[in-house]
Amino acid sequence: MRVLFQTRTNLYSAPGGDLIQILKTKEYLEKIGILVDISLEFEPDLTGYDIVHLFNLMDPQDIYLQCINAKKQNKKVVLSTIYGLYTEYERKARGGISQKIANVLSPYQIGYLKNIIRHYHENRIHKGVIKMMFNGYYGLMKKITKNVDVFLPNSISEMDRVASEFKLKNYKFEAVPNSIDKGVFNNTINSKINKFEKYKDCIVCAARIEGRKSTLNLIRAVNNSDYTLVLVGNESKNQKSYVENVHLEAGKNVVFLGAIPHEELKELYQVAKVHALVSWMETPGLSSLEAAAMGCNIVVTKKGDTEEYFEDFAFYCEPDDVKSIREAIDKAYLAPFNEDLKNKILNNYIWEKAAEITLRGYNKALENN
Repeated sequence: MRVLFQTRTNLYSAPGGDLIQILKTKEYLEKIGILVDISLEFEPDLTGYDIVHLFNLMDPQDIYLQCINAKKQNKKVVLSTIYGLYTEYERKARGGISQKIANVLSPYQIGYLKNIIRHYHENRIHKGVIKMMFNGYYGLMKKITKNVDVFLPNSISEMDRVASEFKLKNYKFEAVPNSIDKGVFNNTINSKINKFEKYKDCIVCAARIEGRKSTLNLIRAVNNSDYTLVLVGNESKNQKSYVENVHLEAGKNVVFLGAIPHEELKELYQVAKVHALVSWMETPGLSSLEAAAMGCNIVVTKKGDTEEYFEDFAFYCEPDDVKSIREAIDKAYLAPFNEDLKNKILNNYIWEKAAEITLRGYNKALENN
């Protein structure tokens, strides 16, 4: 079987979680004998391909053209939806004029404006953007969903959201889990001294420092406490005032490490006690899965798909409630780690399993050939 991966044209210049998903899915599909290529072109020649696998419904202006090209060449289309709106954050916590606008417009009108403005500033106006101007952000997404043979959401709850939003009926799907690399995140201990030993029993948060991750409320929850909070990740370049406030309010017990390599992140998880990701929406956050596989108790939001992954193993909080965050941290810190959570992750949320389920989706798409 030969498959072509397609997605947004700025995949490499503006890397995100979808790039990791694409590269890892390719790597593990190839291990089970599937031939995979990646193309960011709008209208490539699809001769020799059995399936076009699209990624990221949130960028419809690019994948719409790729989707229509696939259908014109009679190819089956599967879609990794990567679908999640941050409407609640935009309306409750964004701040400034953007929050006022968000409370007047619909989520799709917000997405439409942000997309047009972003493409204009990046000088990336192309015919897919023109299509979106005439069809709308929602309208273009809906056209894509009508042409998908099999959906590959990361959870059943994500599929339910997509089906409800776009009024889908009689659709096919396979839930492909967000996954970790078990070759990295395991209990193997390096012989060298752990460079993060001084942060032993800390609370760690591996995520971009930005409003959507509610970093500021996390800091407020641990200020004036005996906890050490270690923040790992880049700071948002688009929310400078928010990032400034994060630094202003951070007490002496808050450590900023910036972005660190994955192998080092594993070492940090080994000495940490709790991983806290108190975002406005998570699906469920790769860092939470990685930290749990390394034996950290998990504090997360209930918003998004976290409960489907973590069930009763996690400690849940509200991103806009500092007291709720603190209570969840206190409980997680005192509770013994449940090995069943680690076993669940290492048996179900790994790239080997993701590739296996993805292939099942491909076979489902080809059933009617």
